[in-house]
Amino acid sequence: MTSWPRVSRGPWTTGRRPSRSRLTAVLAGGAACALAVACLSACSRGPAGSPGGGPVAGNTATGTAPPPLTVLTRDTSGGNGDIFIAPAGGGYPAGPEILTTTGKVVWFHRLPAGDVATDFRTQTYLGQPVLTWFQSGGQAAHGGPGGAGGPAGPNGPSGTDYIYNDHYQQISTVRAGNGDATNFHEFLITPWNTALILANSVTTANLTSIGGPANQLVIDGLVQEIDIRTGRVLFQWDSAAHVPYTDSYQPLPPSPGIPWDWFHINAVHLDTDGNLLVSSRNTWTIFKVNRHTGQIMWQLGGKHSSFTLRAAPGQALDHDGKIFAWQHDPEAIGGGGYTFFDDESGGNLLGSSRVVTVRLDLGTRVATLVKSDDQPEGQVAPVMGNAQTTAGGDLFVGWGGLPYISEFSPAGKLLFNAKLPAGVSTYRAYLLPWHPAS
Repeated sequence: MTSWPRVSRGPWTTGRRPSRSRLTAVLAGGAACALAVACLSACSRGPAGSPGGGPVAGNTATGTAPPPLTVLTRDTSGGNGDIFIAPAGGGYPAGPEILTTTGKVVWFHRLPAGDVATDFRTQTYLGQPVLTWFQSGGQAAHGGPGGAGGPAGPNGPSGTDYIYNDHYQQISTVRAGNGDATNFHEFLITPWNTALILANSVTTANLTSIGGPANQLVIDGLVQEIDIRTGRVLFQWDSAAHVPYTDSYQPLPPSPGIPWDWFHINAVHLDTDGNLLVSSRNTWTIFKVNRHTGQIMWQLGGKHSSFTLRAAPGQALDHDGKIFAWQHDPEAIGGGGYTFFDDESGGNLLGSSRVVTVRLDLGTRVATLVKSDDQPEGQVAPVMGNAQTTAGGDLFVGWGGLPYISEFSPAGKLLFNAKLPAGVSTYRAYLLPWHPAS
């Protein structure tokens, strides 16, 4: 195995690591994603008639209504459910929101001043339907509503993951363990009622072997599995213990005192066998990780893919010969199939964002691009984005930094397309059933 400069540390462990210096500034490279989320204004109202918090810092909106969702295309043969987003920006109030596919607001939750929200969706916890989202700032930092904004983490706002029941009441919170900052990208409740979340930490690495300084600050990406009831860390995976710094497509910063966002972890999901799919934006790689040992089982994309990359007839790799670049949201769909949100942002890559469906052959180690669902307006999402395969087999897409939400049939027909106002975006978008208690 190729050797690489390593941070001085012990072997992978689920226990507490030595304390690490913290970061208060967002750096170039990860800055695009971090700033997109940091600029999300989060200001919303609770269930009908309930009071809400005031406007966030930097939010000039004075009303209580969320930004309107304009439906451009709606084919009623598409999937069923409500739309779950956390829109923000454009001078509108923002926060976790549920809408019908006609654009009617079902629920809009107003956050305390200074907070932002991401990854809003329904999940199941202890056999019951719940609402979950990440929230930064006041409540996480000060223990109650209305507090001032909390500190920024290495890749954007840090904070707390929230669980609400079907009466719209808070029932639990989750935070990263071991003193690390909770990352805003992911909050996933497992079938065994634990939480998979992401965190970031900053440490110093000797990068002289790759032409860097001996004391470069670096940002490492962490996956943590948390016992929701106790907050105990059950499992931890650290990018720097398993991935070489040379795998990064992110240039070194001009100064060793500017943390290098070499990995930029932005998703963790479960594969069909219960192991982990970890997305690293800045290495253009999806890693399959053993959930018990932390070892990498395979990696797709990037500089050291375990698979030969191919395109099926009618499909095309990007201009760098890759299936995806700066990607988000790996989703296992069964039978060796996976979907990925392919940002293709920056440089001379594909020219527009898309969702790719890939078939992996573990025997031949070939990854085949079998389907692409392109951004309907031909635009590039500079950051963020997700793609959800619905129960009916459709593909529901949040276009991240672009103000669009779409749904495609299995054959690629555009069934639904809607637009938020200019300047408004949502980190992810989902189409999910929701039946709140009366």
